[in-house]
Amino acid sequence: MKKYFPVYVRVPVLFALFFLALEYGIDSGEQPAFMEYPIVLVLLFLFLFALIAVEIVAAATDKVMNRLMTEEERAEKVRLENRPFTESEFYKKVMKKLTRTKGIDEEGTLLLDHDYDGIKELDNELPPWWVYLFYATIVFAVVYMARFHMFNGDNQTAEFDKEMLAAQLAVEEYKKTAPDMLTVDQVVFLDDAADLAAGKALFETNCVVCHRADGGGGIGPNLTDDHWILGGGIKNVFNTIMEGGRDGKGMVAWKGSIKPSDIAKIASYVLTLQGTNPADAKDAEGEIWVDKTEATPAETPAVEVATDSVPVTDIDAVN
Repeated sequence: MKKYFPVYVRVPVLFALFFLALEYGIDSGEQPAFMEYPIVLVLLFLFLFALIAVEIVAAATDKVMNRLMTEEERAEKVRLENRPFTESEFYKKVMKKLTRTKGIDEEGTLLLDHDYDGIKELDNELPPWWVYLFYATIVFAVVYMARFHMFNGDNQTAEFDKEMLAAQLAVEEYKKTAPDMLTVDQVVFLDDAADLAAGKALFETNCVVCHRADGGGGIGPNLTDDHWILGGGIKNVFNTIMEGGRDGKGMVAWKGSIKPSDIAKIASYVLTLQGTNPADAKDAEGEIWVDKTEATPAETPAVEVATDSVPVTDIDAVN
């Protein structure tokens, strides 16, 4: 490991991994965690100090061990470090480092003094992979404690609530501009010629069976007068086409087969039929609709007629 990853590579990489773990664990937002929480900077310096101390101790230990070795042992060590490894040899070496297993010929050095009915126990070392995993759980526990108990990080419930709220806001924002999710509160009269032409085509395809092509009414009511069964105006007409007419005897709901954006075009075209007075139109049904809030093509501004009061005795003069 030291041969392929020297100290000037190992220390920055480990320091960067620890820094990223703290950043991810604390999740301080846009600013780095060490800028918002000074204790994080202290932890980073302590970790860097520990890394450097470990490397210094390891280097000193290697020097001491080299001095205690004989010339033959040093030569053998150099030969083993520099020899080319095959894939199988490399795998065996890695597994030996990860498990620290001992051969059968070395079991005598591992035997404990006690035995049970002739059964003896080996004093094997813990596998390094297990030890490293244990150390990793300690690091995770420290980061977890720092995030949720020192820096008041969001737990899973709070994160879920925030994400659901953000998703709901995104959906509501999308609904404001999505034509196929148009609601009765959002619909407005479309006066564009292309929209009205599209509404006319849809009307002639789906509505003429009951209302006739000129809107004069057949099975369905007359759409050209100022009487409405379920209310006039763009919002009421849109809602009637979407949800259907009166239960049992009214128009079916078209929301399952026609998009809301197209229903808005049909409703706008229907309103343009008011006042056209086609031949043989059906008698008026419903009540006269007067919309005080929105303008439709059939509405005309009211005109006040000023009349002077005339005494009854002078009526013949007026005539």
